[in-house]
Amino acid sequence: MSRRKEVAARYGFEPITCPEHEKVGVSRDVGTGVMPIHGMRLRPENGTAGWYLWAGEDMSDEPDFFEPLHVSHLQERCPEVLPFLELPPGWRFLLAPGHEDVWHDPDVDLSPA
Repeated sequence: MSRRKEVAARYGFEPITCPEHEKVGVSRDVGTGVMPIHGMRLRPENGTAGWYLWAGEDMSDEPDFFEPLHVSHLQERCPEVLPFLELPPGWRFLLAPGHEDVWHDPDVDLSPA
């Protein structure tokens, strides 16, 4: 069983495709060794997969905190997030050495832009 299918089975969600040509928002510290790594998926739209990824304790509200990156480039920059990218909108994950947390967050805003 692939790691992606294992994650879906363990947390009980129907996988939502995350095409490699779509973009995600990634903070500059993702892939630098800063932990934990956070992921939050909004509604995919306009060529984005809906994912925002950041590392460390807090997400910033600075307009340049996230930079666009194609999903295909995450293999090089942060491969540990790949098994979680089929989580549906409204779901989140947190990864740290020896720790994995995945949950549905009812506070994630899924309203259309």
